[in-house]
Amino acid sequence: MASNWTDRRVVITGMGVVSPLGTDVETFWRRLVAGECGVDRIKAFDPSQFDTQIAAEVRDFDPTPAFPSPKDVRRTDRYSQFGVHAAWQALKDSGLDLDKVDRDEFGVLIGSGIGGLETTTAQHATLLQRGPGRLSPFMIPMLISNMASGLVSMYHGLRGPNFATCSACATANHALGEAWRTIKMGDAKVMLAGGAEATIVPIGIGGFCAMRAMSTRNHDPKHASRPFDKERDGFVMGEGAGVLVLEELEHARRRGARIYAEIVGYGNTADAYHLTAPSPGGEGASRCMRMALRNAGLNPQDVTYINAHGTATPTGDIAETQAIKTVFGDHARKLAVSSTKGATGHMLGAAGAVEMIVCTKAIQTDTVPPTINYEVPDPDCDLDYVPNVARQIKVQAVINNSFGFGGHNASVVARKFV
Repeated sequence: MASNWTDRRVVITGMGVVSPLGTDVETFWRRLVAGECGVDRIKAFDPSQFDTQIAAEVRDFDPTPAFPSPKDVRRTDRYSQFGVHAAWQALKDSGLDLDKVDRDEFGVLIGSGIGGLETTTAQHATLLQRGPGRLSPFMIPMLISNMASGLVSMYHGLRGPNFATCSACATANHALGEAWRTIKMGDAKVMLAGGAEATIVPIGIGGFCAMRAMSTRNHDPKHASRPFDKERDGFVMGEGAGVLVLEELEHARRRGARIYAEIVGYGNTADAYHLTAPSPGGEGASRCMRMALRNAGLNPQDVTYINAHGTATPTGDIAETQAIKTVFGDHARKLAVSSTKGATGHMLGAAGAVEMIVCTKAIQTDTVPPTINYEVPDPDCDLDYVPNVARQIKVQAVINNSFGFGGHNASVVARKFV
């Protein structure tokens, strides 16, 4: 018998975020729309020996409300603490009563691009200084990149589909897309989906410095991340998590859920080109956006806003601009295109989910957040990047782009729920 997966609609009914701009959705959104920036000199360690000494850190974060006990917090890497907390927020926001939900049909898909780098660093130091007998028995569970997803399912008794995506900077968008597919296929009624990352540790910053991928504008942290600006010199590291509740429409309706938006399409392609550089002309990104639009049943002209991957790397921003022009043609000039990484830094495996929250709030409020620090136009980046000031427009449909090292591309399409 043929599958009826296309008959199922998937809506967003809850959101949670841990970010450099705040550890709840409303604070995060308010500061983002106001054009504030979460980048500053690194406080987690002394960065003076590093070429890059700035990052967008999560400050004043208390994970304990989301955990069964303080002991559980201590046995959890920082990236998982972010993910568990964001999922806890999203569940509360959704209004779901877990005692009235079939938990066999409730899944979790929270990815991480790198996983427990803080734990890896600390335990390696223990191994070198004190020997293998002093390694923590919790080391492996703390560092593996599926553990945020696993912990959320354990803490809430969610027995549906559960795994973790790992595709560098495309991780969270892949998680959202695969969760959407899971519900469309009828394998779950509800999914908690997103990503979490915490790589602001010496080896993480040092590794990206060695690649010469990050901004070295240490004297001016607030203006260091400059997506699409001619004077951009690399991305700024961020950290945090974003998790959304995706729910089958009829399930949401039966319980009277508040519906923020509908996810209608997902694209997933590979550049098959280079370890870190995008394919010339953005061909992989173009095919990804086209696939997402095709799955959504939308024409390019239906899209109002693109939340760009827009990391502020010299080649990446050009490639994405070219990809948008390839897919949207003349309509590309009418689109609002913004990158929020000027404010949050690049949250790597968490970026796509945090930016999906941005897209959802844009749909809900008819407000497009700005690309901050856009001051010097680049002839090769010649679209409307909503420079520096948020804009009120009617937001009908959005594309959320994420493109990762290894040539991984993911685009998710959402629209107003009607």
